[in-house]
Amino acid sequence: MIKLQNKKDCCGCYACMNSCPLACIEMQEDAEGFAYPVVNEERCISCGLCEKVCPVLNNLQPRKPLYVYAVKAKSQKIRKNSSSGGVFSLLAEQVIQKGGIVFGACFDENNKVVHRYTRTKEGLEAFRGSKYVQSEIGSAYKIVEDFLKSDQVVLFSGTPCQIRGLHLFLKKFYPNLLTVDIICHGVPSPKVWNAYLTQVSKGMSQYKIENINFRDKQYGWRNFGFSLNYVKDKHVIHLIEPKYLNYYMRGFLSDIFLRPSCYQCPVRSLKSGSDITLGDYWGGAGDLLDFFDDKGVSAVLLNTQSGVDYFNILDAEKRDSSYKDVLAGNQSLEQSHSEPEKRTLFYASFEHECFYSLIDRLIRLSFKERIKLFILNFRMRINKLNK
Repeated sequence: MIKLQNKKDCCGCYACMNSCPLACIEMQEDAEGFAYPVVNEERCISCGLCEKVCPVLNNLQPRKPLYVYAVKAKSQKIRKNSSSGGVFSLLAEQVIQKGGIVFGACFDENNKVVHRYTRTKEGLEAFRGSKYVQSEIGSAYKIVEDFLKSDQVVLFSGTPCQIRGLHLFLKKFYPNLLTVDIICHGVPSPKVWNAYLTQVSKGMSQYKIENINFRDKQYGWRNFGFSLNYVKDKHVIHLIEPKYLNYYMRGFLSDIFLRPSCYQCPVRSLKSGSDITLGDYWGGAGDLLDFFDDKGVSAVLLNTQSGVDYFNILDAEKRDSSYKDVLAGNQSLEQSHSEPEKRTLFYASFEHECFYSLIDRLIRLSFKERIKLFILNFRMRINKLNK
């Protein structure tokens, strides 16, 4: 039976809930907004399945990828709508063309991040782009298993802990499953995300929020911004802010409202068991310098032969790289972020202080960030003069 002594020992992957044969595990939100398993002990038969599928209790050894590449989609539209180089979209389209199913994180009708699936290329649009909120898996693992048992091809994308939870839940290898995870910074609280949306949407109750983008490239790939649209009838109000100014992104990048387990993540160093790991290729040294154009380049780590097979038939621009070069710009591959002291202060005031004023009080722009912001604004003024 799952009994949490420390909240850092649960990554919220939902594997225990999905595995319980009597459905006596319920995921309940705590005061910080993260979901944790609560067991109905009267119904529990102590079968131990929940413990056998827990990524924290069943760790793998660190891995190194078989091959590493810098990659970008040939389609400018795909790259524009993707966080980095658009590789997820290319892999997903390949699976759809085979008549397969793609699982990913998307926004529901209430702007909550959830895991769903699609069989169509049109449905992939909702999965593109980073979602800097922990997604709710729900019963997705069970649905994946049903598809796999009926011999359908499935691509499941998610965070490393979600991928590890899926593999443990399935208990066996399925040749028709492709798992794709990300180089994960950490997952923020859905409750904090909702509080931000409430704050930013004051006075806009008649409008519907659409097209949320945590990695809008209007300012460029490296200096990405946060954007969303408010829509009423045919009237659209477009909000976009540089990541240094947006209140939610400032909190996320400062690590003050990540899930407790993210500060000691059990599945870094490619321990998720994923076939492919995707991230931003922030490097660009030597003969790769000409490959970068500030529209996004993906770091692609091929961890299994299955991942290699899918990648080899991908129609994209590819350059050989190395794990060392990707790690240089993505320390999150191996290292968890330290829990900041301000995290306690944030949650102590979160329920009763304005979200904006709380972020302003706890997170001040650094000198380096102010310089970056000045340069960004200068470039935007120059671009306007040239139009």
